[in-house]
Amino acid sequence: MTRVWQWNRPVTVREVLEDIQQERSIAYTTVMTVMDNLHQKGWVRREAEGRAYRYTAVSTRAAYSAALMNEAWSTSDNPAAALVAFFGMMSAEQREALRDAIRIVQHDDEAQEAAAATEAATEAGTQPQKEPGTGSPAEGDSAERGSEPGR
Repeated sequence: MTRVWQWNRPVTVREVLEDIQQERSIAYTTVMTVMDNLHQKGWVRREAEGRAYRYTAVSTRAAYSAALMNEAWSTSDNPAAALVAFFGMMSAEQREALRDAIRIVQHDDEAQEAAAATEAATEAGTQPQKEPGTGSPAEGDSAERGSEPGR
């Protein structure tokens, strides 16, 4: 999978073979078998091109890594302790990357909440009101404000 992810485009068995052979000797049939196994497991999809196939990764390396972490975490009998132990193993750079990821997820959550409030207000026939200085609809009162005549 590493080779398929690195190339980031559909690849043939021959291309993967030649790439690996720069580091070590390996048989074409070995690479072909591994690529077929990856296809059977649903990790890659393939399209026929002449007598060969072109293989494409089904998901990104990041998504695969996230799925592995989620699976390991969800099998723990004490998920909080597992997270604490995992964070304790992280380097300072990894912890900073974690902080950045949390900020991104929180920002995405806030954007989704604002979009949902706007959609709900539109369906109700009102305009969402903005909270001063935030640019986001006020919580709980967007339908009441501005709907009365003379306001």
